Amino acid sequence: MAGNAGDAQARPLAIEARGLVKRFDGFTAVDGVDLSVPEGAIYGILGPNGAGKTTTLRMLLGIIDPDEGVRRVLGHDRPHEVAHTIGYLPEERGLYPAMKAYEAIAFLGALRGLPLAEGRRRGRELLEEHGLGYAADRQIRQLSKGMAQQVQLLGTLVHEPRLVVFDEPFSGLDALNQGKLERMIRALAAKGTTVIFSTHVIAHAERLCDAVAIIAGGKVPFAGPVDVARDRIRPQVRLETRASDGPWRAALPADARHEGSFWYFSLPESGIEPLLRALIEGEAGILSLSIERAGLHDAFVAIAGEAAARALEEEKEEARR
Repeated sequence: MAGNAGDAQARPLAIEARGLVKRFDGFTAVDGVDLSVPEGAIYGILGPNGAGKTTTLRMLLGIIDPDEGVRRVLGHDRPHEVAHTIGYLPEERGLYPAMKAYEAIAFLGALRGLPLAEGRRRGRELLEEHGLGYAADRQIRQLSKGMAQQVQLLGTLVHEPRLVVFDEPFSGLDALNQGKLERMIRALAAKGTTVIFSTHVIAHAERLCDAVAIIAGGKVPFAGPVDVARDRIRPQVRLETRASDGPWRAALPADARHEGSFWYFSLPESGIEPLLRALIEGEAGILSLSIERAGLHDAFVAIAGEAAARALEEEKEEARR
């Protein structure tokens, strides 16, 4: 991840949004969203399709205006004023089929104010750097879907933006290219670029993000560091003992369950040390003991609910087909 929560709190904000609301034909798609994204952070917006992720991103970028609330992007109240310093990869991909790969990159840069000649030079350089130099003069229609997606991704970055916004960037990429994109996101953050991406795949957010906003039904029940989200659920303990009974049993938490020679329970609020003393003094015979923190998936279920979690899983299965 790009940095720890303490560092993030000390950095100025790349994006600040308060009370964003957006309605379409009487339907409230986004209902009071608050976000704070520090500069240089990798920030994930996590939720199922239809939760309000894309609408939120479009409001932040100024593509659509909120019906209520305010947003501030890179210190500006009007996102269009800093559009040339932002890179945006929409969920709906699209390039002109007749354009050559390097020209497509240059064209996307030109839309953000980069001179066309410089964009062409950088386009060829970027394609070489990412192992696609051989395809620079191929038309988009001659590229595979994955290659075309990489070209559009490079076009999002060619003008060297301070803020990059990806909407479902991993969608449609195979495992190899997903790994490449993860490395690219980390490299951007290492240079100080702020990266925001929406996703319905929790694993990407857990591996990459400093902080996340969990969005469900147009609301954000949680926004903050990934570790804080995970700490919503107490760590789980697995204990293996030689003895099956004894005075030490009274020290186990009320939720402890026994399966074979193992005990499973939540880490007591007092910590593990008092329990260890009771186990040792009671001659339980500790064979193994492990403490596992909750993952982001479990935290998502606890925060957003079972229905939102099921929707995420269904989308993952659909993407595999």
